[in-house]
Amino acid sequence: MPTLLRLSIARFLVTAAVSASLLVLSACHRSGFPDVPDGYREYAYISNGGSNTVTVLDLVYLRQDRTLQVGVNPTDLAANPVRNEIYVVNTQSGTVSVIDAEANRIAATIPVHHLPSFISIDRTGHRAYVANKGSNTISVLDLDRRREIAIAGTGEQPGVDRISPDGRSLVVTNRASNSVSVFDVAPYDLAVASERPPRLRAAFPGCSGASDAVILPDSSKAFIACSGGHQVMALNLAAEAGSWAAKQNPALKTDFLLTFLDVGETPVHLAMKPDGGEIFVSNYGSDSISEIATGTNEVGGTYTIGSRPVRAIVSRDNGTLWVANFGADSIALYSIDDGRLAWSVRTGSAPDALAFSEDEHLLLAADAHSGDVAVIRTGGNSLPALFTILPAGLSPNSIAVKAIIKKP
Repeated sequence: MPTLLRLSIARFLVTAAVSASLLVLSACHRSGFPDVPDGYREYAYISNGGSNTVTVLDLVYLRQDRTLQVGVNPTDLAANPVRNEIYVVNTQSGTVSVIDAEANRIAATIPVHHLPSFISIDRTGHRAYVANKGSNTISVLDLDRRREIAIAGTGEQPGVDRISPDGRSLVVTNRASNSVSVFDVAPYDLAVASERPPRLRAAFPGCSGASDAVILPDSSKAFIACSGGHQVMALNLAAEAGSWAAKQNPALKTDFLLTFLDVGETPVHLAMKPDGGEIFVSNYGSDSISEIATGTNEVGGTYTIGSRPVRAIVSRDNGTLWVANFGADSIALYSIDDGRLAWSVRTGSAPDALAFSEDEHLLLAADAHSGDVAVIRTGGNSLPALFTILPAGLSPNSIAVKAIIKKP
């Protein structure tokens, strides 16, 4: 059968399955799904790097809500934790689009610098930090006034920036210079809101192809994936002067290298348990995951998981790890408590970005090659299974989820 005909038939079958699912949902009014209060709305936003759009999916009725035109080559998304806004990084345009999540429309566009690649939002929802890989800088955004208020220089090609939960430390991975920068930032205070740029506190070389990073919930340590090799860098983040930790051990008042941990080949993503006790490394080059104990800075083991693991996410109860196997068109379910591969679910082609619905009854996987989103029921009274596939745009690469309750 000709390739084009096979693709046409496949798309027809997917469309038919989606339509059938929507009819069932419409008829039974979310039968078999958790009840939601009146006025409850929940949306998933998917950035489509190849079509310069964001797809908005309605997660209450499992259907496409609309498509928003944004800048050129959107590559990352983030949801504001305290207001109903989503931020889209448009890499080729050098901008950030602001989506009003109540109206699902573009509310503003904020200029940043050359080739922005990642955005991190602080816990207050007032500040954002954008890594500009083309200009080797970090932009600080005032989200109230929707404008850039400060800029700081980084290493070469900053890829990911993470703001610590306490709002004091900004960790930036510099892929081209194989380094990590740690900046001092002032925690947001409405009474003394500052526009001073982040101050470089420390820089750490030796992390080949530095890519992803995570910071522990207590803001004490950062772990960085060194994707050019087979290691994860562990850093101590300076404790606040006068804090209990600093008083107990004065050495903790500075940033310093803890160790390099040997994991699998080409570690590309770090997934942390919500309690911060363990980190799971997706080793793209060796088809495995590695388990890191954050308290002792040790690798507990490395386990085969599937072809080309690229992203992972841990359930809220700290018990389950979901891994996107980019090369196998599937999601692996790893039982953390049992230490074993428990199940596997088929997706579209090349699953990449992952996100849970608000109550975690659904897992969403952006399928980079087939341009759609696999919707997986995570359990309930049965084993996890693919529920439906919803359309997205070309090359979907990031997902953000926002739940709101609309006022009558």
